[in-house]
Amino acid sequence: MPRGLTLGTPGLSEPLLQERRRILRAVEERVEDVVETAVTVMRAEIPSYALQKEPFFDDVRDQVLTHYRIKLAALADDREIAPEDLAFSRAAAMRRARAGFALEDWMSAFRVGRQVFWDAMVASVGASEAAHQAALSLVTPMMRYVDYASTHAAQAYVEYQQHVVADADRERRDLLEQLLAGVAPTRGPLLAAAQAYGIGPHSPMMVVVAVCDSDISSGDLASAQSGYATSAAISVAGVWASRTLVVVRQGEVVAVPVMRAGMDEEDMCSHFEGVQQRLGRKGTVLSMGISTVARGAAELPRAYQEARAALDLVPNGGGVAALPRLSPFDYLALRADDLARQLVDPRVRALLDEDRRRGGTLAATIRAFAEADLNLRLAADRLRVHHNTAHYRLRRIEERTGCNPRRIADLLELLVALAIRDEAGEGGDCR
Repeated sequence: MPRGLTLGTPGLSEPLLQERRRILRAVEERVEDVVETAVTVMRAEIPSYALQKEPFFDDVRDQVLTHYRIKLAALADDREIAPEDLAFSRAAAMRRARAGFALEDWMSAFRVGRQVFWDAMVASVGASEAAHQAALSLVTPMMRYVDYASTHAAQAYVEYQQHVVADADRERRDLLEQLLAGVAPTRGPLLAAAQAYGIGPHSPMMVVVAVCDSDISSGDLASAQSGYATSAAISVAGVWASRTLVVVRQGEVVAVPVMRAGMDEEDMCSHFEGVQQRLGRKGTVLSMGISTVARGAAELPRAYQEARAALDLVPNGGGVAALPRLSPFDYLALRADDLARQLVDPRVRALLDEDRRRGGTLAATIRAFAEADLNLRLAADRLRVHHNTAHYRLRRIEERTGCNPRRIADLLELLVALAIRDEAGEGGDCR
């Protein structure tokens, strides 16, 4: 902010200066009526003001009256306005922010006050040419005052809101850290915060860990601002219209949604999958890992580690890996390392690679045979092929690999090889 503001317009003739003072005296003589008009218009035009009770408007009247008197004195005396002259306005801005008024409502009040003051001046001008010239000479200094005063107050308003946001962010971080230590808060502000999110000592919860795909290489989600955008998007999305604890933490976004009555794991997974897809359509590519259910705060450390492990299963390019949707077999196959891939029989590996190039009919037959509980006729029906065709495929697989799909141990080996191949070849590299 500048140290002060001079409103005057130098070079005016004495007759014009006299007309200016006459107009300003006329407004000053009925300034309290002008204030009442301004308050009435604010009540009519600003919805949040219309809901307030009379003590609030006593404060508004005092603010408007003080502004008008400072402005009248400065315009009449051509004196500088210093920041300390507007200290009362900064205090009022913080009161409005603390009460939950939006900044646009606060600025609308300034707009109304300026307009009503100008209307009062116009009504006091008179018909002479000198009076009109004097009124015009007041436009620029009056606008300077409004701009200076509103900027001064808005700065205080924003500073307070930033302070509140920082406090809320710190509180969420502290709450999450305590929960991830396996302890539910039992008193004080953290208990109140936990209750606001529906989190209790025995609440069923899940943990979702998300990272923005564009920030994975640096690992610094917060510095790219995308973490905070993701956090806000997940918070707004909520879970069935409830608030969700969401925190940007060490290069990732961590959400702790509480499972509400009538909700199951699949509902939760579908919800966050929808969030991931909606954000993707808007240009934010997320990778998400979702844990199983934690039955209370004591199990949250385990759920967090699960979500982190699930995140490692998401291929490059984003997506959702939800543990509740995976069988133990699926999970183990997805976690296979290079050694597991090397343990696959080379004959099996060669057959599956060739089969993929030819359209994948043998792989489809293996899966269908397993899903049909080794009932070849049922598998053939599901594949929409003749029973003899399915039988021929199984014989070909055995001839090429030495694995008989009718034997449980051999079928399991083929299924594991398929899962490892699909993860490495179709899903791409995992994180």
